[in-house]
Amino acid sequence: MKPASATLAFSSGLLLLCGCMVGPDYRQPATPTPASWNSDMAGGLVANPADPQTLSHWWTVLNDSVLSDLVEQARKGNLDVRKAEAALREARADRSIQRAALFPMLSANGSGSRTRSSRAVGAGGTANDFANGFDASWELDVFGGKRRSLESATATMESSEEDLRDALVSLFSEVAVDYVSVRSYQAQIAIVEASVASQSETYEIIRWRHETGFITQLDEDQARLSLEQTRAEIPTLRSDLEQTKHNLAVLLGQPPGTLKTLLAAAKPVPVTPSEITVGVPADLLRRRPDVRSAERKVAAQTAQIGVAQAARYPTFTLNGSIGLESLMVSNLYTIGARTAQVAANATWTLFDGGKIRENIKKQVAVQEQTLCDYETAVLTALKDVENALVAYANEQTRRRALAEAVRAGQSALDLARQEYFAGLVDFETVLTTQRSLLSAQRELVISEATITSDLISLYKALGGGWTPLSATTTNAATQSNSPHNKS
Repeated sequence: MKPASATLAFSSGLLLLCGCMVGPDYRQPATPTPASWNSDMAGGLVANPADPQTLSHWWTVLNDSVLSDLVEQARKGNLDVRKAEAALREARADRSIQRAALFPMLSANGSGSRTRSSRAVGAGGTANDFANGFDASWELDVFGGKRRSLESATATMESSEEDLRDALVSLFSEVAVDYVSVRSYQAQIAIVEASVASQSETYEIIRWRHETGFITQLDEDQARLSLEQTRAEIPTLRSDLEQTKHNLAVLLGQPPGTLKTLLAAAKPVPVTPSEITVGVPADLLRRRPDVRSAERKVAAQTAQIGVAQAARYPTFTLNGSIGLESLMVSNLYTIGARTAQVAANATWTLFDGGKIRENIKKQVAVQEQTLCDYETAVLTALKDVENALVAYANEQTRRRALAEAVRAGQSALDLARQEYFAGLVDFETVLTTQRSLLSAQRELVISEATITSDLISLYKALGGGWTPLSATTTNAATQSNSPHNKS
């Protein structure tokens, strides 16, 4: 058999082996989940399947155009999202690099030289040499190490996609919670200012009564004390309000203070809808980006075990070149100037002190860690939803009690004033009733904001805030080749 034929036969035999891949094939971990939520469905919660469109744009159920505008600005300007987008581009590029390693590497070359030898050591002649051609090198993926690397890079890319989605989920939740806090602080300031105005009127009456001798200095001092204590609450609330606005601006990727005009006018805390569909636990695990990301990390690391195992086997490389070589430019492109070479190389590590074996153990151990991370993500997702369900339902009960307290407090204050001016009770009773009413009014506003914030937390726990049809998803070709989609 001629050398070229022997090389071709050897190469063909290696190509037949390229279907082999060492290492474990990935199987998605089994995740036993409860059939239903442990928490009672109360306060408008319904265990019906959640509408994907509602989940992907959950903030629209609050019917607040300013909030929707802020969410859109955050989507475009938030720095964490931009960082996650860059990480995704990096992962896509790395996958392309791993894919390129499966193909031959081709290169072109050309050269020309003129050499004159020394007369002292030879004839002193002049020689020319001209050449150009193509070289090819191909490391065959006989045992699947490169394909496992591609499989790992694909799963890592998909994990980065989920990380981007998770960044969006967290971002929209933070924006909405801060926005609700802004409206809550504005409402509390309005309540305290109204209380200051009411107490100021009372103080003027008390001062007049003291000047006319109807009451003692003690009543006037008590009235002034209560008034100034209430007035002192306003600066703290305004500081909290401005700081929350600053936090909100940074979430949007803007300097603090840029939202001053947009949020200058006070608006009520967004009201939650009467019915919220939350689906079932199985739906949650399919949607939560952090759970999906953790599962993709398990897939990526499983493939790395195969990469490590492939190092135990020989590597085979094919090299070849074709070209033209001549001593004269005029003869360079003639049939006689043709050159060709083909070769096959094999390399096998016979002894490395156990390095390959220990690396396999290392990759298996890392895979076990990623599996634990995935199981933790599943449990955390279930816990987040259960906590949000309990908080949302119970806060509504608390709000109803506070609403009754406000109504009773207002009635008690009106009656206390009447009885004080009639001389039936002392002024301390009026002050105590005023403080109780103000506290109940503020707690009611805070509770209303907490209900909305709890709903936001519930949507975040359900993985709301992204859609598979968004621009952040991978192109269809990449998705169709993904082992994630084949599982």
